[in-house]
Amino acid sequence: MKKLVLLSVIAVLFSLLQGCDMHDDGYSMNDAWVGFGLVHEDSEAGVYHISMDDGEVLFPLTNDYLWHKVKNNDRVLVNFTILGNKKNENHDEHYYVKINSLRKILYKGIIDITPAKEDSIGNDPILVKDKWIKGNMLNFELKYYGGSKIHYINLVKKPGVINPGDGPVLLELRHNNNDDHEQFLLSAIVTFDLSTLKVPGKSSTSFKVTAKGFDDKKFEYTGEYKY
Repeated sequence: MKKLVLLSVIAVLFSLLQGCDMHDDGYSMNDAWVGFGLVHEDSEAGVYHISMDDGEVLFPLTNDYLWHKVKNNDRVLVNFTILGNKKNENHDEHYYVKINSLRKILYKGIIDITPAKEDSIGNDPILVKDKWIKGNMLNFELKYYGGSKIHYINLVKKPGVINPGDGPVLLELRHNNNDDHEQFLLSAIVTFDLSTLKVPGKSSTSFKVTAKGFDDKKFEYTGEYKY
């Protein structure tokens, strides 16, 4: 019975690969790529694909791993092996892939800060190692000290209508360490959706992010969200 099941799986895999243009691809099962992307669900077909930040689109040949790990519009860091090209009319970089590992990335919107939220938002120090914008996503690579508790990271602004004439939108990157013991230097990558900064009739919004750093050092970053 086990042999029969194995042969059936191989047959299905082979039939799927018939749609791949693999004759001259030269892909190897020993190769792997890592990158950030967004998960998209085809609800009718019941399958997922991942739109990568660099423009590639990944089509896992098996979704068993994804079904239990992700949902539509999740932000992910994915390690994958390319099995072959997926043909498409525009000749875009669409690939059939094997997912080697998948890690969900914190992905959330901007919060309007109010006095009632101050305590839960916190303002503990954090180190920003890197930052970058991709589409409507503002990404941060962070370092902070902790031990065993969950930390909370948010991007906040004052309530009110955004007025580009007043200069850049002021944002604060806030960290709540939840009174955790500073035992280890920890790392995190977080992504924030900038869509709420869109202004009707405009094509971009400038913003400035500040954060409380260690040793009284202040992080500042001025950027432009183009839409």
